[in-house]
Amino acid sequence: MTTTIKLTDSAANKVRKLREEEQDNNLKLRVYVTGGGCYGFSYGFNFAEEVGEDDAVFENDDVTLLVDSLSYQYLEGSTVDYVEGLEGARFIVDNPHAVTQCGCGSSFSI
Repeated sequence: MTTTIKLTDSAANKVRKLREEEQDNNLKLRVYVTGGGCYGFSYGFNFAEEVGEDDAVFENDDVTLLVDSLSYQYLEGSTVDYVEGLEGARFIVDNPHAVTQCGCGSSFSI
């Protein structure tokens, strides 16, 4: 796996704040792709303490982003960001492979 998945400073700062709230500096942000949503695929986010055997690991200073090997094929070259707006605050993915995506940005097609 050679193509990077970027984690913006905004996303890294949010992860730092969440780690502080949880009092657990070992938490890593995991982004993954599942079937479903308006356009066939959906992004998911959660926190993990351990790096999985098939995880790709990307870093922004002291913040680690994990992507499993199945999701990586859909996410390579993407940027993970954290935005706050009228629709609320959330992590989003800017995916160069997405042909269409829903208005909220959580579902896409390739």
